[in-house]
Amino acid sequence: MNLGWWWRLFAGALAGFLFFHGFAATETAPNYSFMYDATSASTLSYYDYIIVGGGTAGCPLAATLSQNATVLLLERGGSPYGNPNITKMASFGAALSDLSQSSPSQRFISEDGVINARARVLGGGSCINAGFYTRASDEYIKQAGWDGRLVKESYQWMEKSVAFEPSLGQWQSAVRDGLLLAGVMPSNGFTYDHIYGTKVGGTIFDQQGNRHTAADLLEYANPSGLTVFLHASVHKILFAIKGKRRPKAHGVVFRDTTGAKHKAYLKQGSKNEIIVSAGALGSPQLLMLSGVGPAQHLKSHDITVVLDHPLVGQGMSDNPMNAVFIPSPLPVEVSLIQVVGITHFGSYIEAASGENFAGGASSSPAVEYMNNLDETTFRGGFILEKVMGPISTGHLELRTRNPNDNPSVTFNYFKDPQDLQRCVQGIQTIEKIIESKAFFRFRYEFLSWPILLNMTANAPLNLLPKHYNPSMPLEVFCKDTVMTIWHYHGGCQVGKVVDLDYKVLGVDALRVIDGSTFNDSPGTNPQATVMMLGRYMGVKILSERIAN
Repeated sequence: MNLGWWWRLFAGALAGFLFFHGFAATETAPNYSFMYDATSASTLSYYDYIIVGGGTAGCPLAATLSQNATVLLLERGGSPYGNPNITKMASFGAALSDLSQSSPSQRFISEDGVINARARVLGGGSCINAGFYTRASDEYIKQAGWDGRLVKESYQWMEKSVAFEPSLGQWQSAVRDGLLLAGVMPSNGFTYDHIYGTKVGGTIFDQQGNRHTAADLLEYANPSGLTVFLHASVHKILFAIKGKRRPKAHGVVFRDTTGAKHKAYLKQGSKNEIIVSAGALGSPQLLMLSGVGPAQHLKSHDITVVLDHPLVGQGMSDNPMNAVFIPSPLPVEVSLIQVVGITHFGSYIEAASGENFAGGASSSPAVEYMNNLDETTFRGGFILEKVMGPISTGHLELRTRNPNDNPSVTFNYFKDPQDLQRCVQGIQTIEKIIESKAFFRFRYEFLSWPILLNMTANAPLNLLPKHYNPSMPLEVFCKDTVMTIWHYHGGCQVGKVVDLDYKVLGVDALRVIDGSTFNDSPGTNPQATVMMLGRYMGVKILSERIAN
């Protein structure tokens, strides 16, 4: 009997079982028996898989791998549970404004002068974002080389726990109808799918306004197969080099909040691996700190070069976002992103409204600015456009050897003229929405389009110098008012730093599985696809583990 064939058959059957039956939720958040503070970690431990980063990809990945292996999940932040700034939709923006060391959000400012944020909490960006849930396009999935059936089943596995249909209020309905009148056709109703036209997407907020994050997917973990340490800051990946054809990852060094050092190693076994899921900033940063990156840059920081990998930290992109604030004569509902217009020219139109919208608009200076306005002025919402892709790219470099410090990152917003043209067309579409019959109840007649643009341009949305006035072209408005919508990606891209199986090129037993591997941002909003990738790769890795 051909045992290899039998094992492959068994692995395929297991993968099918995992998809169609899923895992029964054995424990309920937040009462995870496998979750501890890193201060309780032993100084030395061994696992089949070590995952660095308990974020949007790391949580579903850990839950999946724990079904048939021992898994250590290391998260530098704390638990999302019990913090209303995370769990309640009405508090959106508060976490982004919290600059304390215990905040679930860590602010950084790109070299472009745009204020941004990275997650520092179990569940990652799904704990601090605006909650929109939408899948990648079929074309994106095809170009990524993913198995379409596995992708769909991975999305469905998550959606039963963390995705919901939103209830549209009057303001969001007016935006939807305005998009259709502006020509963003057809009307696609409610769908998770990425389709040209106007649609209502999903949300990770339930009908009571409670957020459901990637951390909730740990309910499907095997408690005896998973250990999660919080406040565990990974300082470097350890490589075995002596007697090896090429470097092999075999352990990590992490520190707890007291500064005590801990080491975790892989158990013996050819299938055991370290997987970095630390995000688009954290993953390339950790590779560099561990000696995998551009040799001259590493040497300038006195880091021993394990492998000269010049493309680590390259290809950094952040989708530029520009918004127009529209004060409303009528009260509007509190809403985050619910409706999206997917245009053929390469811009996505979205909107948010109510008293908490400023936190979603951009940054803490914008929040502080809006908070100083009187209640009538504050009433309203904003319509934004986000450039797809984008085409413009930048790079990331280390500032220090401390993994808790932000690296230096440059995104080069609008460096490519096509990105700028897409922004202009997006702003022109927003004008059509605001001027439409569907939206007239929610704007003041005396606030003309040039005045609305000027109001937005004069708000402290970023650290860039201001040039715009109503006599200038929209290209100047786009450049002057550029913000982030936190969809930055790259730094460990497929085909450059990792292969199609997300294995780091040039070393063994090391993968990167998160948004740092993306060449473009998937769909209109990436979180669904980042979660999907964690689940998808977890099933693939488990299948390979059993088959060989």
